[in-house]
Amino acid sequence: MSSWLISALLVSAMGGPAFPQEQPKPKAPPKMEELPPEEDASLKPKEYSFNPLQAETEMNTGKYYFHRGKYRAAAERFREATRWNPTLAEAYERLGAAEEKQHDQKAAREAYSKYLEMAPDAKDAKEIKKKISKM
Repeated sequence: MSSWLISALLVSAMGGPAFPQEQPKPKAPPKMEELPPEEDASLKPKEYSFNPLQAETEMNTGKYYFHRGKYRAAAERFREATRWNPTLAEAYERLGAAEEKQHDQKAAREAYSKYLEMAPDAKDAKEIKKKISKM
């Protein structure tokens, strides 16, 4: 007899299997279904906190766009400035002017009203009130 047959007979006589069997692996607990992380950062809502330096940067960029005749870009920059610093009255005044140039009377009226609310004794308050009444 060959040696493997003898080994198999001895193992079977001892009560064990001739060839070792794999032990069943314990099952891992089911994972909770998680949402994948957002891959496109531009889809996340932007969070604003009080940042006067960023507001000033947005104002300067908005002024540049306004003087170049790009009123939509200017309005967006002035709007960003109001989000970074909600107390910046000049941003609301310039936002109103940019919206007025785009013929959006409702948005211009809202921006001018906010400007007058924040700076009721401004030098140009009378002119702004006239503009609002004409809209």
